[in-house]
Amino acid sequence: MENLLLKQFNDIISTQWPFTQIEESYDGLTPRELFELAYHTCNSVANRTLLIKLSPTENQSGSQAILYSNTKKFINIEALENSLRITKYFPKGSTGDKLNTEIQPKLKDRKKNFAVKNNALKTDILKMILVERKLDECTNFVVLKDINRKVYFAIGDARESAAVVPIFMEAEGASLVQLALNKWMSAVQTFDQEKPFPDGSIAGLLKNLMQIKKWILNLIGTNLDK
Repeated sequence: MENLLLKQFNDIISTQWPFTQIEESYDGLTPRELFELAYHTCNSVANRTLLIKLSPTENQSGSQAILYSNTKKFINIEALENSLRITKYFPKGSTGDKLNTEIQPKLKDRKKNFAVKNNALKTDILKMILVERKLDECTNFVVLKDINRKVYFAIGDARESAAVVPIFMEAEGASLVQLALNKWMSAVQTFDQEKPFPDGSIAGLLKNLMQIKKWILNLIGTNLDK
């Protein structure tokens, strides 16, 4: 399915819209680590992920994510060779001030907090952000009415990725999250795998995904900021 918003971003928004931009040095973190922290820090329940592209290895540049908010603003996160760049595009008459006043200070704090955590906790946090990304990927497939097979595997990836993270599984509410993901996997499995995700199921799945996303954003933030 064609992502019209992504096409609009590439064709018009990235070249013609006003924008605000920041760059953040890696300071001992790998490009992938800072990219994941930035993805989580820029993300919210109000955002939708239009694109996610990861570099071949954690130490390489090249990862990119494009987020779209319900306020019609776009955020482009790019892991460059020597720094991470975040660009916020906004419609005329609006601003991208929060990139400088909220996101950048929070990312700097999280970068410092993350750097001094033990390796096991670092791994758990990165794995939880992976679950966050998988949920976003699934949401995008549903909104685009992509084929059921993609939706099914995205839900499965989120569920399986979460199941191996102790912090996730020990958190209050984890069993309900896994139950909801299992329920939707079972439902989607009954659909024709090569047909578009059915209109009648979109609202229900999106509602559940947003509830789960809110829960996991809070869980990641709590462990990242303490």
